[in-house]
Amino acid sequence: MSLATTHCRAALGIEAPLITVETHLANGLPACNIVGLPEKAVQESRDRVRSALINSGFEFPARRITVNLAPADLPKQGSRFDLAIAVGILIASRQLEQDAAEGYELIGELSLAGALRPTVGVLPMALACRSRQRRLIVPSDNLREASLVRDIEIYPMQHLLTVSGHLGGQHRIAPAQLDFEQQATPGVCPDLADVHGQARARRALEVAAAGRHNLLMMGPPGSGKSMLANRLPGILPLLGEEEALHSAAVRSVAGQPFDASNWRVRPSRAPHHTASGVALVGGGSSPNPGEISLAHNGVLFLDELPEFDSRVLEVLREPLETGRILISRAARQAEFPADFQLVAAMNPCPCGYANDPARICSGCSPATAARYQRRVSGPLRDRIDIQIEVPAMPRRELLKGLTEASENSATVRQRVFAAWQIQLERQGVANARLSQASLARYCVLPDKGEALLAGAMEKLGLSARAFHRILRLARTLADLDARTQIEDRHLTEAISYRRLDRITSLG
Repeated sequence: MSLATTHCRAALGIEAPLITVETHLANGLPACNIVGLPEKAVQESRDRVRSALINSGFEFPARRITVNLAPADLPKQGSRFDLAIAVGILIASRQLEQDAAEGYELIGELSLAGALRPTVGVLPMALACRSRQRRLIVPSDNLREASLVRDIEIYPMQHLLTVSGHLGGQHRIAPAQLDFEQQATPGVCPDLADVHGQARARRALEVAAAGRHNLLMMGPPGSGKSMLANRLPGILPLLGEEEALHSAAVRSVAGQPFDASNWRVRPSRAPHHTASGVALVGGGSSPNPGEISLAHNGVLFLDELPEFDSRVLEVLREPLETGRILISRAARQAEFPADFQLVAAMNPCPCGYANDPARICSGCSPATAARYQRRVSGPLRDRIDIQIEVPAMPRRELLKGLTEASENSATVRQRVFAAWQIQLERQGVANARLSQASLARYCVLPDKGEALLAGAMEKLGLSARAFHRILRLARTLADLDARTQIEDRHLTEAISYRRLDRITSLG
């Protein structure tokens, strides 16, 4: 029989749909055609496969070869199909047994000499392969990444000859046995003990970490905004296994380097304010993940927030609500996860020194400062739970910090972790991710709470979305205090964190 079937995986967002590689040998003039919506790199596979087979000592059939990548309506890209095509030709030409590749999925690019080269997006392929209970053959350089997935047989290969020897039964290779229990230590992150003073900002950072709340800090240059933001990942609990797999899958699709030593540390991304919309949310003719997806299950830090293009910032609205981003192009569309925690920093005015007692503002009028702050639109502010001022540090506080130790990240992390455990046991998600339907059940206001919150909404001109976010924030404050019910002081503190709403309402 001159027909063979092998299996591989395509790339669609962070999904890896199954591709059936059908190889048919027919009489006629020698030719090799690949069909099934292949892009340029896939079409070039025929030349790489031909050279790899010949240089590995196999016969390249002098027949009319048709390779069909099914389903035919799904675009195929990249060089990951090389190995599956080569094995299909070997089976169709009877150089391997008909059932040699039964139960296997084959992934890898071939060199002209037959060596297997690594490919991007192996982790989503391994996850999808596990769901089908198939065995997976990958290039040896992709082994550590693929081995993150448990309960799957993974066979690392270095050459086409090794693959054929294994499938043909001449030289069987045992599946890889990697114990991949990397327990990353949060010590790789900067320590909060480096921050002296700024008690209110440190408190806000802890509250944000405890409930996965979005945070905006406003203050003059040098007040410590970036320093605080960079220390947020160090007080967050480590990723669970499934969370870590999803975050690693995004990095795998994006071709980011894989570090086995800290794969459970929450990702932290800090794009420059000149970043385009495509760089931030993802895109391209073949959609790739952007910064918000690379920050999935972690922190996205936007410094100098008003300096970002307004159209770029407004794109953040949907993922901040849904935790996902859908990128549509003429040829295809892809959905990427984007459940990130937003941390942003900004100056109070264009020069940065408004209300700074130590420096003189260079001619920024109150109206100018108000216009600058309004570059952050109201709908985006509504989605930021905590908004605080970070004042310039007095010199005496700086000198005091040289002799007095500040609380370190490990101590704060313990309180944050305790609050997380309360939330997971009570409702299964962080407070910031509570649905509106769950608010009535878990965020019951105290006796005077309704009047207090109604007054704040009236004074600050808060929207319904801001109202709900205050409730979630109050719930987190109660969890940090290990209280089953929200108290007046929790609600008062939650309202006090709507600093930017207060400023803009007065401006």
